[in-house]
Amino acid sequence: MNNRLTPEELSWQLGDSEAKVLVYETRFEDKVSEINSGIRKIGTDEWSQLQEKTVSILEEYNLDDVTTIMYTSGTTGNPKGVMQTYGNHWWSANASALNLGLHEQDKWLCTVPIFHISGYSILMRSQIYGMPVVLHSSFEEKKVIEDIQRYKISIMSVVSTMLRRLLDELGTGRLPNSFHCMLLGGGPAPLPLLESCIDKEIPVFQTYGMTETSSQFATLSPEYSIERVGSAGKALFPNQIRIVDSDGQDVPQGADGEILVKGPNVTIGYLNRPDVTADKIRDKWLHTGDIGYLDSDGFLYVLDRRSDLIISGGENIYPAEIEGVLLSHPGVSDAGVIGAPDEKWQQVPVAFIVKSDPGVSEKELLALCEEKLAKYKLPKKFYFVESLPRNAAKKLLRRKLREWLEAEGDGIGH
Repeated sequence: MNNRLTPEELSWQLGDSEAKVLVYETRFEDKVSEINSGIRKIGTDEWSQLQEKTVSILEEYNLDDVTTIMYTSGTTGNPKGVMQTYGNHWWSANASALNLGLHEQDKWLCTVPIFHISGYSILMRSQIYGMPVVLHSSFEEKKVIEDIQRYKISIMSVVSTMLRRLLDELGTGRLPNSFHCMLLGGGPAPLPLLESCIDKEIPVFQTYGMTETSSQFATLSPEYSIERVGSAGKALFPNQIRIVDSDGQDVPQGADGEILVKGPNVTIGYLNRPDVTADKIRDKWLHTGDIGYLDSDGFLYVLDRRSDLIISGGENIYPAEIEGVLLSHPGVSDAGVIGAPDEKWQQVPVAFIVKSDPGVSEKELLALCEEKLAKYKLPKKFYFVESLPRNAAKKLLRRKLREWLEAEGDGIGH
């Protein structure tokens, strides 16, 4: 579970999944004590004192069985439990191996959270490949460089902000020759960042994937990073990608549309959400909600990581969830949230508020958000406006909010 979530958010996920036992590190004792659930809670100190019991070794796995449930926010703001099968993880690992290659001496450095698919998939691959993994509890660029050299790390997964910090720490230095793969997720990388990696001979593999695809689904090899800048690469074997219009019809080559994906690493559906599953997965094609196109050579370009998604330091933040909290305040009649550019985190959430009570303050709203939301989801600034731009169907026009933000020339995070 995401340890950055509030006790209220964790309680909801535990209840929805009907979990029976929660095992936690002792350092989270205070947070766990606030979780409102009848679930059995076992700290690692207690766990180490439990009496050992003989268990039956499972010699064969049914690849159709669900092995993990990973929660991801939806456009409605309600978390959805993505059901991942043994087969999903198996095929994800094999598709990655066929694309990246696999060597006996390979070692993976994991500095991304294992409660995210980016980190958890590394653990699954380590078991499937028999590959050693060096785990870091957080990303610290100096320690990363030290351990890459110390353990002769060959593969690592990052987002752009992490890679930029790593390059700054390296200075004029280089990574050892044993390092041959930097997997980069979280959206297209800026050209200057890619050029810096080329200068330092760091092979960057840009990826496109999500929780529903059990990690990467398409990957761009380093040799195409400049020539195909902005591309997420080609679908990994045996995956398929389609681009369709609003009627579900395939669009011409090079035309924009919704990205649909299909393959054995795609989720079987959402826990307790048959309606959402039926809407998102049709004829085994997952409707990602992302907009993109395929060029003449089959390279995928993702134009919008879901129209309203905010990616902050590798964390996915849905504005609807924040808006729901803000609208729960009796002094707020309307709220809209978008991502603002930020040098450190890539994006941070900012909120536009229409008051129903003139006395409502930014401090008051921030306190409400701190109570209900994880820290990384907190709006970094509040703008109080007379009304929010909406179309005839009353749908919030986020592009107009972005225009307002640009007009403000606000230096958020600068």
